[in-house]
Amino acid sequence: MSSLRSNGRPEPEVIVNFLDGHSYSKGKLEEGCRALNLDKPYPKPAKVPPSPHKVEDIDLIVREFEVTRSQAEKALSDANADVTEALRRQVEL
Repeated sequence: MSSLRSNGRPEPEVIVNFLDGHSYSKGKLEEGCRALNLDKPYPKPAKVPPSPHKVEDIDLIVREFEVTRSQAEKALSDANADVTEALRRQVEL
């Protein structure tokens, strides 16, 4: 049984005691988490529409030029989905 304070309430359960005298209590930690609305499930991110370009074409540009997928998709879009032209433009940069 936990010890009682002078006001009659039980002493909070201490999770960690630090050398400087501070401590975290379980009740206060749970109260802080509830205040942050951590009890609610995280909303699902919006789905990104699929790219109109071939995955192999995008992967080729990403691998060869070490750019992000979005940069590779933009390069293909600018070149009207022509891989050769997209590669040529990347070399010119």
